[in-house]
Amino acid sequence: MMQTLELLAPAKNLECGIAAINSGADAVYIGASHFGARAAAGNSLDDIKSLCDYAHKFGVKVHVTVNTIIYDDELERTMALVRQLADIGVDALLVQDMGLLSLIRSENIPISLHASTQCDTRTVEKVKWLKGLGFDRVVLARELSAKEISEIHKEIPDVELEVFVHGALCVSYSGVCYASQHCFQRSANRGECAQFCRLKFDLKDSEGRIIEHQRHLLSLKDMCQIDNLEALCESGASAFKIEGRLKDVGYVKNVVSAYSQRLNKIVAEHPDKYRRESFGKVHYNFTPNLKKTFNRGYTTYFLNERQPDIFSPDTPKALGEFVGRVKEIRKDSFNVAGTATFANGDGLCFINEEHELEGFRVNRAVGNRLYPFKMPSGLRHGMGLYRNNDQEFERILNGETSERKLPINMAFGLTNDGFSLKVSSEENHVSIEENIEFAHQVAQKPQHDNILKQLSKLGNTIFEAEEIVINKGADKFFIPSSLLSDLRRKAISAFESAIQNKPAFVRNNNEDIPKTPNSSVNSNLIWQPEYSKYGYLYNIANKAAVKFYEKEGKTDIQQAFEIKEPHEPLIMQCRHCLRYSLGYCVKRGGRKPEWHEPLYLQLADGRRFRLEFKCDECQMNIYAE
Repeated sequence: MMQTLELLAPAKNLECGIAAINSGADAVYIGASHFGARAAAGNSLDDIKSLCDYAHKFGVKVHVTVNTIIYDDELERTMALVRQLADIGVDALLVQDMGLLSLIRSENIPISLHASTQCDTRTVEKVKWLKGLGFDRVVLARELSAKEISEIHKEIPDVELEVFVHGALCVSYSGVCYASQHCFQRSANRGECAQFCRLKFDLKDSEGRIIEHQRHLLSLKDMCQIDNLEALCESGASAFKIEGRLKDVGYVKNVVSAYSQRLNKIVAEHPDKYRRESFGKVHYNFTPNLKKTFNRGYTTYFLNERQPDIFSPDTPKALGEFVGRVKEIRKDSFNVAGTATFANGDGLCFINEEHELEGFRVNRAVGNRLYPFKMPSGLRHGMGLYRNNDQEFERILNGETSERKLPINMAFGLTNDGFSLKVSSEENHVSIEENIEFAHQVAQKPQHDNILKQLSKLGNTIFEAEEIVINKGADKFFIPSSLLSDLRRKAISAFESAIQNKPAFVRNNNEDIPKTPNSSVNSNLIWQPEYSKYGYLYNIANKAAVKFYEKEGKTDIQQAFEIKEPHEPLIMQCRHCLRYSLGYCVKRGGRKPEWHEPLYLQLADGRRFRLEFKCDECQMNIYAE
């Protein structure tokens, strides 16, 4: 059976969504006006409908994020939004709140439901449970290895598995991070994360000794799995998600183009095994380069099991691409040792002697001698130099970087009283035929070349003619160029309407969604030990969710952290481990630590957080005091 591969791209807005489609995305995900896990990335229904109309022409799907937890007084408004999204043609919703899930299912709204990564899905048991609830797709935790993904797929092969492949990383398992809410009353589960993990901390032991001073110990590098896409395909993942719903259009163009081209290469090498989920051919006008797009340095995270150097303790900001080392420094300029070329206006940065990121703008570049607007005070001979803003590359991204066309076949023929034009696409299995009346008059000069010329004029459309067939005898009769153009426009318009109105998602059953058997509740509801001890990890924020879990057999209902904060709570669960990252994991070959545990992370204002190292689960928990 052929495996379909879906490249899923972020859309901050309509412009970004269309750019993603034109760059090769098979699906885009976008936030509606509210209830998405990025509160700053909301869009109107009109814009989402416009995105659906454009996307569906290429068989591209539109997913909308409704993946926050919902309060009681918001449920009615959220359900109204869900109905509207289904009506305008949205293909899928990303959902976290189980109360919302139960209400959507009770109305049997015809839309695919995906379990958001906020559902904290990292085990076979959790995926089985979500499948039993009727989810068509599960977005797995970013922390999973290829081996873990493969094991899930083997156990539940009929559930679509979506994995993150590129972009910013949350240090905590998604959906179970309460640090922002605890410290700043801004809930990550409500789309308002204040990025607690990007702050500076002191790391202290139980006796108050400082092990690390004012470093970004929870700030991770960005994920980049472009060289591991085939391994992810082989593991059973079918959707590959790019993070970045707050990123601009240049980021979307560059990253989507890079991943789409790599997926196309995999498909070309395995044509009997894989195919892309959507239709059309993308013609690129530039060469994508992931090093030139916003990044904090790249990591493959845990895909190939635990790896060193996954965090970025010196800075949470973008470094960009390495361009060389500082050579000779003068009063107003310096040389760079390396092969990079520079342009006036480039943004450069370096890590200074205080482990701080220091940046500057190039006023003038003369070969490898750079003249900054103002010489940076911390610049020293031999320091590594990075470019986080490439003026020339930005200029390219601001232009038309790609064009997506849908190949069509055209067949020109005769009718009893005129001529016909049939337009079809093998990719999306759509075919239409249009006719035009015109008396058959034997032509005095050849018509064949003019027919081909007029029918192939598709420049202002999304189509390109892959094949034009003139049926036997159809070119023997005279037909004016104007009529050929009218026939072409009429056929193309009808064909475009047909593919746009073709539903991308149709539910395969109209029956009630089967309930999870109560006999499996004990093993399937408690996915991690902490869920039984810290019941707020279920994120139950409304009465519908309470009712849902009661039906599932859970009786010790505990309100969401956002509603009632417990005393000294567990606020983060991380696979990132400071013992390991600092070289003190004896289990994995590190040196024996000299400190006395427990360890604490402390903010500059004195607030501190206790660390718990659960070596049996290879997990670091963080507790608020």
